[in-house]
Amino acid sequence: MTDLTAAGAFTLGDRTVRRMGYGAMQLAGPGVFGPPKDRAEALAVLREAIASGVNHIDTSDYYGPYVTNQLIREALHPYPAGLTIVTKVGGKRGADASWNPAQTPPELTQAVHDNLRNLGVDTIDVVNLRVMGAGMAPSEGSIGERFAALADLRRQGLIRHLGLSNATAAQVEEAQAIAPVVCVQNYYNLAHRDDDALIDQLAAKGIAYVPFFPLGGFSPLQSAALSSVAARLEATPLQVALAWLLHRAPNILLIPGTSSVAHLRQNLAAAELALPDEVIAELNAVGAEHEHAAT
Repeated sequence: MTDLTAAGAFTLGDRTVRRMGYGAMQLAGPGVFGPPKDRAEALAVLREAIASGVNHIDTSDYYGPYVTNQLIREALHPYPAGLTIVTKVGGKRGADASWNPAQTPPELTQAVHDNLRNLGVDTIDVVNLRVMGAGMAPSEGSIGERFAALADLRRQGLIRHLGLSNATAAQVEEAQAIAPVVCVQNYYNLAHRDDDALIDQLAAKGIAYVPFFPLGGFSPLQSAALSSVAARLEATPLQVALAWLLHRAPNILLIPGTSSVAHLRQNLAAAELALPDEVIAELNAVGAEHEHAAT
């Protein structure tokens, strides 16, 4: 079994989590909508993650909707000591499986109560405000009223810690003036590195950065380069991409998702994958080339 402690740990407020975690989004049905294709396997993935040492699970009540949180509760409740569950609010699903904003203070408050009920807890460890931007790209604009609504729920004891998702550096600063921010969850990977400066700023402040879509945005050429490195290391491309993220900064926490026990084990094995200096340099160059091509 993989030793997840090899990747180290980081803090989310008063919670210490291993840097290799698990994202539950893929447990829902196709398009993150409806029930899972294989309910028994979905429950087995969650139990295997915990048995493997994962103590950080990322979810949302609008995955399904409600599906992933209900699966987490069925598989793991009563929750083991030390498990940190992070959810996000700010969206809702339409009957046609569309993704829609739900950003008003009453909607955010309702979403927190829905998460509490479906997870079966009195307090949520971490709630991220998902800021709606242009697709996976953040958009500037005040989030003060929305974040203040969540800060009020934190004062009431319904939320332990707060974070942001799809946020800009200015929005992080605005939120911090309202209540402590323990994590930022944005789109970032080897080929999409717009947040390089933000990651370093957050690291200096002891704030976690949680990248989503660790392989998203690769063109076939970059995928070929990554595959070449993976072949030399006798690893999968995703394992190399995850290992590169762990190497990138000490405040990066990973939440790779899967609905397969076998794939989960592959992902977690990245915690022990050592990347030689020359491989790091090669991968950094791949990312730089992609960014240059994009501009």
